[in-house]
Amino acid sequence: MLSAVTLLDDPADPDAIDRLADTLSALVSGVAGGLVGDAIIVVPREAPGVETVAEATGAVLVVHDGGAPFAAGAAHARRDWILCLEAGDVPAEGWIRTLDRFVGMAKADIGIGRLHRFAPLRTRLLARIEGVVGARGVRAGDVVRKEDLLGRSGRSGRLRIRTLNGRIDRS
Repeated sequence: MLSAVTLLDDPADPDAIDRLADTLSALVSGVAGGLVGDAIIVVPREAPGVETVAEATGAVLVVHDGGAPFAAGAAHARRDWILCLEAGDVPAEGWIRTLDRFVGMAKADIGIGRLHRFAPLRTRLLARIEGVVGARGVRAGDVVRKEDLLGRSGRSGRLRIRTLNGRIDRS
């Protein structure tokens, strides 16, 4: 099982709650499939609408004060693996099987499983470089061990990436 950490950068945006709802509703199939054990929503500041959504869905709401938002969410996660998402991310069909297989069979030297996600050209180029040299941090669409995300694994430097067959769509 894994924990899903969803980042909502701008809770004041009029479409923010809709994007968050799209992501959380997509995770329901992961809960039913036995893959997703808990959900964490990370926001930069308190927002009443987000608090209501978190309470209604049983998600943990984390207000972070800067730094690494996925690590802030991972600190509250109950599972050993973290699925990092942004509000509006919707895993495409087959994601449950793909992530279940990755989590169950990932070798110790693999730090990140990366789902395909639409990104600007600069981000795609950086992702290709990270695929060769490893990544210093995570981004939305990554599955990472909690201990690596929190810096407790004892690994220093970059995490090795394995590109996964699944993809993340945007709502």
